[in-house]
Amino acid sequence: MNNYESELKKAGDGFISFLKWIAIAAVVGVIVGLVGVFFHLSVEKATELRTEFPWLIWLLPFGGVAIVLLYKKAGMEHDRGTNLVLDAVSSNEPLSIKTAPLIFISTVITHLFEGSSGREGAALQMGGSIASYLGKHINLDEDDQRIITMCGMSAGFSALFGTPVAAAVFALEVVSVGVMYHSAGVPCIVAAAVGAYVAKLFGIAPTAFTLVGEIPQIGLVMLIKVAVLGGLCALISMLFCLVLEKAHHAYDKIPNRMAAVFIGGLLVIALTYIVGTRDYNGAGMDVINRAVAGEASPAAFLLKIIFTAVTLGAGFKGGEIVPTLFVGATFGNIAGKILGIGSPFGSGLGMIALFCGVTNCPITSLILSIELFGMDGLIYYAVACAVSYRLSGYYGLYSSQRIVYSKVRPEFINKNTL
Repeated sequence: MNNYESELKKAGDGFISFLKWIAIAAVVGVIVGLVGVFFHLSVEKATELRTEFPWLIWLLPFGGVAIVLLYKKAGMEHDRGTNLVLDAVSSNEPLSIKTAPLIFISTVITHLFEGSSGREGAALQMGGSIASYLGKHINLDEDDQRIITMCGMSAGFSALFGTPVAAAVFALEVVSVGVMYHSAGVPCIVAAAVGAYVAKLFGIAPTAFTLVGEIPQIGLVMLIKVAVLGGLCALISMLFCLVLEKAHHAYDKIPNRMAAVFIGGLLVIALTYIVGTRDYNGAGMDVINRAVAGEASPAAFLLKIIFTAVTLGAGFKGGEIVPTLFVGATFGNIAGKILGIGSPFGSGLGMIALFCGVTNCPITSLILSIELFGMDGLIYYAVACAVSYRLSGYYGLYSSQRIVYSKVRPEFINKNTL
């Protein structure tokens, strides 16, 4: 076989692989998308019920015990959540299909009884575990198994949030910061697009916000103000990650997991009645909407950090991204007002900059700003993300995430986030 025939064969093999992955990704997108729709509707119903029956919060400690028992019964009492999904991609650790129903049920329980958590952690875990299970049954090799797991992550994130491009890039970027898995690009975007389309077919609207007021004109003074806001968000992102970590360590000192989660539930109840509002329970999307409309309490971001740390540290399930958006929106609202940026636009900048700080995913963050807010003010979002990424150190929500290259210089460091 001459060089021409060899290259022709490689091109043919590449095209066949391309078609294969489009088909696999589409199947993953449909399956995970349908599960994501059911999960979205379940969480929404749980939110409606807890709003209609406020007394359900008193069952939170017992819900926590049920979660611990579920994981123990399944032999997964040492489950590491989203970190395990990241490890499945980076080092091909096994990912059990039991993860999907466990995180589904436990997240609904957390939301039903008013724990403070999000949904995206569940989406990533469900999507990753379902896709990994499918990959094993179609006999994919180790490298392809990683790609299909990322497809599941993309589809799950996209089905819940309706941000397919950000979902796909997040799966490529979050595992090893500084190195993107470009080989998974086409499969991830196909899976994310199909997942979002499935959600749309069921009438689930994509997450998007309309900022009240005009976006400031581009100018040097405003760029400096936005950079300052990005730096402040970097500090808040480090605080958020540190508080979450300390909360986990504090609960780990309690040897009995059921006792720990029961105490955590009682603490959430106590905090709720101390502050006198349910704003910090659940995901808090209503508070985010109020913040981008210009309304936010000065202490809201700190209270949400505390509520989320007390909930997730105890062993309740869900995710940290929606609470991150809550913290970013409410902090950005107040900081934007002080800096003269404007409260609504400050909320948008805060959401994106804080997301960037806690996930260490600047490209995803910039794309997310477009899908959530549109193209207006893109340069400002880019500045806020760049500054937040640069100044947020090596903290992150996921301890299995690896920072491959230094944030300060083009230097290989390959270290886990703190």
